[in-house]
Amino acid sequence: MISGIRPAFRTAALAIGSVLILSGCASGGNGADGSSAYADRPGPVVIGNDSSAESRVVAALYGELLTAAGEKVRMATTRYTSPADTVHAVVAGTIGLAPAYESTMLRALPRGQTVPGDMAATLSMALPPGIDALPPAAAQRGIVLAVTGATARRHGLRGIADLGRAGKHLTIGGPAAGDPGAPSAASLTKAYGVALTPAGSSPTADVLVLRGTDPRINGDGLTVLADPAHVIPPEHVFPLISAPYADLAGRKALARLNDSLTTGQLAALASSVDAGEAPSKAARTWLGAKGLLR
Repeated sequence: MISGIRPAFRTAALAIGSVLILSGCASGGNGADGSSAYADRPGPVVIGNDSSAESRVVAALYGELLTAAGEKVRMATTRYTSPADTVHAVVAGTIGLAPAYESTMLRALPRGQTVPGDMAATLSMALPPGIDALPPAAAQRGIVLAVTGATARRHGLRGIADLGRAGKHLTIGGPAAGDPGAPSAASLTKAYGVALTPAGSSPTADVLVLRGTDPRINGDGLTVLADPAHVIPPEHVFPLISAPYADLAGRKALARLNDSLTTGQLAALASSVDAGEAPSKAARTWLGAKGLLR
């Protein structure tokens, strides 16, 4: 009698398993923008971005590169509020690809462990299965400390440690002073032995706290101070992608940005977008000039 039950049980189990698989493919991973987190890839990869000019133009760069490589892509209709929101959207399967930033992603997904000196491993440990952090570009939008050329010459400033020569006579502040990742006075004192007078968000502080892609750095000829102690966390931009879309062709296409897209280049592209140029046009023009569309 037992031998007669087994075939029937096996048939029922296979039927139940088929229903579960089909229901999973139908429901899980299909987001509001029509993306899918499953390997059957029923549609194009949906590329999202946050509201910043940097994110919009990097998303456009990704789209142009993937299209040139024969991949099907579509830009998301939703513009997310912050880089953390796009991270959560990729993880949730609402979109398939987005520009992400190292430290921002780690703050958004604080569940992994830090591997000292190995950012790739640290990012991988923070991500759930099925989501990949591809290698980053040279560009980063992280916090920098910068001074005017006149201030740099007056005090002989090249790095943060040199600020100790001016003592408490210098103030520190600026637009990004309250941003996550901005160094505290205590962290600067501990790492470099410097003591500066906080000036909040003042744009006239002696030492300006800015994002690395702030157009004032190049426009005003500011000197970015070196941070050899790595007090300020890195924020290199990288493709955060749902694994089913990270095939070899896509990886190779996106990797073309790694060396060519520097912080200065990203700042220039973002400035163009801020001035009204469409991100897709700015991306296509820059990629063409660099010979990266092939």
